[in-house]
Amino acid sequence: MELTTQHFIALLPLLVTSATIVVVMLAIAWKRNHAMTFILSVLGLNLALLSLIPAAGVTPIQVTPLLLVDKFACYYMALVLAATLACTTLIHAYLGGESGRQGYPGNREELYLLILLSALGGLVLVSAQHLAGLFIGLELLSVPTYGMIAYAFFNKRSLEAGIKYMVLSAAGSAFLLFGMALLYAESGSLSFAGIGAKLAADGLPSLIAQVGIGMMLIGLAFKLSLVPFHLWTPDVYEGAPAPVAAFLATASKVAVFAVLLRLYQISPVTAGGWLEGMLSALAIASILFGNLLALLQSNLKRLLGYSSIAHFGYLLIALIASKGLAVEAIGVYLATYVLTSLGAFGVITLMSTPYSGRDADALYEYRGLFWRRPYLTAVLTVMMLSLAGIPLTAGFIGKFYVVAAGVQAQQWWLLGAMILGSAIGVYYYLRVMVTMFLAEPNLKRHDAPFNWGQRAGGIMLLVVGLLAFVLGVYPQPLLELVQQAGLVAVAH
Repeated sequence: MELTTQHFIALLPLLVTSATIVVVMLAIAWKRNHAMTFILSVLGLNLALLSLIPAAGVTPIQVTPLLLVDKFACYYMALVLAATLACTTLIHAYLGGESGRQGYPGNREELYLLILLSALGGLVLVSAQHLAGLFIGLELLSVPTYGMIAYAFFNKRSLEAGIKYMVLSAAGSAFLLFGMALLYAESGSLSFAGIGAKLAADGLPSLIAQVGIGMMLIGLAFKLSLVPFHLWTPDVYEGAPAPVAAFLATASKVAVFAVLLRLYQISPVTAGGWLEGMLSALAIASILFGNLLALLQSNLKRLLGYSSIAHFGYLLIALIASKGLAVEAIGVYLATYVLTSLGAFGVITLMSTPYSGRDADALYEYRGLFWRRPYLTAVLTVMMLSLAGIPLTAGFIGKFYVVAAGVQAQQWWLLGAMILGSAIGVYYYLRVMVTMFLAEPNLKRHDAPFNWGQRAGGIMLLVVGLLAFVLGVYPQPLLELVQQAGLVAVAH
């Protein structure tokens, strides 16, 4: 096929991100400078975000059989890039001062390179319409995260988390590849639409196709940490540096869920029947286990890890509904979830100093925070209310849409599990909030710097907090954006 100017315009976000990676790599080779690397990374990500505007103008367009850039891909690219930009800002705050005494003792610059590479994988993933595109995107997203998780190499937990994630991620990828091989053997095609058309023509999918779809689902469920493939999540979140945990919880999961949604919608034969039953079981298990295990946590990162398992259980309800409001509900929910997760991990990042042992993630370290850092407490309070789905926060709008999609599809059992899970969730989110307002005993404590609100990370955090509140009160702009981000199937 011939590539035209329009194809290159559609690929701009990917090209700009790739160029940023090359520039940052050359800059590090030329001279190690933390501030310069940070500025180059942020500039590149902002340019990639801006390049989505011309790219959206030429959509939908198929760039090679592997990638399809449509409004849907543009919307999720924007989410991935915005989350990466926020995490990059948090990394700068986390790694600290310029000299080795004040900040992170090792080389700082490579972390920016790894997060940019991972973001590029996310961009490939959300525009994939072919199993090869899906696998390339997924591996490019996953492999740099092994290094990012183990980046605090002087911390035993961080190294352990990196190795755990690498081993389990390899197992997840193996399942995914085997499932793809079986699907290809059965359908003779690797494109989502081609597989869907072939299996639909055959009527009921054969046993090989069913096993293939099941194995692919296991691979993707691992990346989304759905029960029973969730065991890595709390350990990896706890061990990873706080900004990296934020990236794992937001950009990486959004990209995987977007491709799962595209696969599920474009290959309609996979919907309904046994697969719907399997997804329903995963959803109910994730909601109940995620929330019940979060109740027992006294570590804020582990609590957020288990709560993210529950949130992706809620999202599966909209995926299973798959008609009417479902695609819209998923778009709204993922945007609000990304916002609130970034805010919650952002507070942990600003409270933590990576060069004095572990991150400040134990709940007791947040006791009495209100009396020392009232604005930081306000941000974390809004995030907890939003995760719990309390009205006037962004999280409420997301949950409302998922419930609406579930009601439309008459998924009463799933909605019952969601209501029960949300009720349990309110308890442990409120426990975090109450802890911050308690009178403080004389504990050795971590604290955010006094001028945290004047730094890049602090400003970003305040913006996120404000957005979570504004979108809860006035969600119209987000809803209009999501309504335009419909899925497009390209005929084969």
